[in-house]
Amino acid sequence: MPINRRDFINRSAATGAGVALAGTAGVVAAPQAVAAEAKGKDKDKDCGAPKTYSFSILGTTDLHSHVFNWDYFTDKEYTDSKNDDIGLAKVFTLVKQVREAKGRHRTLLVDAGDIIQGTSLAYYYAKVDPITGTNGKPGPIHPMAAAMNAMHYDAAALGNHEFNYGIPLLRVFQEQCKFPLLGANALNAKTLKPAFPPYVIKQIPVPGRPPIKVGIIGLTNPGIAIWDKDNVSGKMVFPGLVEQAAKYVPKVRALGADVVFLTDHSGLDGSTSYGDALPYVENASNLVAQQVPGIDAILVGHTHVEVATYTVANETTGKNVVLSEPFCWGKRLSVFDFEVEFSKGKWEVTSVTSDVLKANTVEEDAEIVALLKADHDKVVAYVNQTIGTCTEEMSAVDSCWKDTAIIDFINYVQAETVKAGLSGDDAALPVVSVAAPFSRTADIPAGNVSIKDVAGLYIYDNTLYGKKLTGAQLRDYLEFAAAYYNQVPAGTAVDTATLTNSVTGGVTRWDYTYDVALGLTYEIDVAQAAGSRIKNLQYNGAALDDTQVFVVAVNNYRASGGSGYPHIASAEIVYNGGQEIRQLLIDYLVAAGELDPTVFFADNWKLTQAGTAVF
Repeated sequence: MPINRRDFINRSAATGAGVALAGTAGVVAAPQAVAAEAKGKDKDKDCGAPKTYSFSILGTTDLHSHVFNWDYFTDKEYTDSKNDDIGLAKVFTLVKQVREAKGRHRTLLVDAGDIIQGTSLAYYYAKVDPITGTNGKPGPIHPMAAAMNAMHYDAAALGNHEFNYGIPLLRVFQEQCKFPLLGANALNAKTLKPAFPPYVIKQIPVPGRPPIKVGIIGLTNPGIAIWDKDNVSGKMVFPGLVEQAAKYVPKVRALGADVVFLTDHSGLDGSTSYGDALPYVENASNLVAQQVPGIDAILVGHTHVEVATYTVANETTGKNVVLSEPFCWGKRLSVFDFEVEFSKGKWEVTSVTSDVLKANTVEEDAEIVALLKADHDKVVAYVNQTIGTCTEEMSAVDSCWKDTAIIDFINYVQAETVKAGLSGDDAALPVVSVAAPFSRTADIPAGNVSIKDVAGLYIYDNTLYGKKLTGAQLRDYLEFAAAYYNQVPAGTAVDTATLTNSVTGGVTRWDYTYDVALGLTYEIDVAQAAGSRIKNLQYNGAALDDTQVFVVAVNNYRASGGSGYPHIASAEIVYNGGQEIRQLLIDYLVAAGELDPTVFFADNWKLTQAGTAVF
């Protein structure tokens, strides 16, 4: 029988491990049966009441709206070189297995953020059939809210991508969730008071004893202030994780928490991708563990890596804090196992360990499949719509080291859109466009082209800006981009397997951080040290004039300072149409009816090694 999604929305999450406190104060009671059993008993004289107890906290992160083991960009089951599987349907099978093995009353389920963006499913329920409703009619339940409610999540931290579609949509998602979205460092910009619940206190019932009180504090990423500036500026501010943890850990302890567990949408290596643009560290979970006393364990997110267990000694107490990051997309489930002892009228943690379980070891949960198959089918039908044709195949497989037509397609549409939107004296300025090779597997086939083909090329929900830079600033911009390559001295073979994704200042230059330009011609000499690689930089057939002013077509992430590119964040804005770049690409094809690489492919940059072309 089909499962009614609104039954899940209306169903209380108060099963097994107690009721979530969806606010910032107070502690809910233990389940009545357990409370009655304990009532009237002297805790120091209980015969048979356990002095030690165990429970587990299960954790996911960076789900990015992956419900099923499905790739909407290829229209088939997800697959990768490691044979990983993805999606909440698989995760729920793992969760059920742990709950069965350890006892439902002995488990909590928590997420570390980035829930509602990242797939065509996410886009569909944000833009095509938005959960905010249309024409005054209420919208549908977000599939992630439905799934996570059905799984009985106890809490989730806000991720930076929660803000991509704007605060109003996030608030609707928050209302649909039967568990709190936590953000101890997401503050109202005017009052500096919490804009979301900072913490929740859960209870693990223990027969004959007081319940174990677990304080869960959620922390999000300070980079939101840069990456989603358009959506949050003047509305919310995001102070550092260490600073806010230092405020709320003692508060939660004072409210009686026996255990303090953090869910952080922040990596654990102390690195920052936005340089000194903010005074707060991007990946600060290790610093929180080190600098803030009173924490027992941390669920880590944001960086899309697998860390089964990682231990940090607190510099004040010397106590070890256990951290775990369960990769992304539901590929892993972190399991924190706690041992506690009842002593002097309270529970104390005696041991914490962590590990991860793999989603590819189990089948999808039938309950989630039945609940969300109709939603999934709608999205599959949407992305498979044919919107035009292409005269020849365009692949991104070599785009990280060669100029390719498929990336020039992005840059051409960006440049033409910005040109059409300029006015006054700005309309006379030359336009240069920059874009990154987001996916090496993107491919637009010859013949019919569908929405999924274009969506697979531009996988982020970025919008388009036009900003002014001088020729000298553009040179700096391209030099920063060229640091993406590892140095390959003259006479050394260039191997594409080791050429890219350099590490600079402890930060890896991933593909999405590497911009190539259309509107200039240039070479990148990988034999040279970073900062001295851009050669023969020209505009319109002549050496670039450092004083010439250009309009740069660029996505909002980069325009706000994402990845730390020089000059662009502070540059004058001359165009901001608010359009998503992915949709601009789709609209171009719909209007033109055909993609013809001869229209937009310029072959204007190349890699060299000591002046000799590499490819």
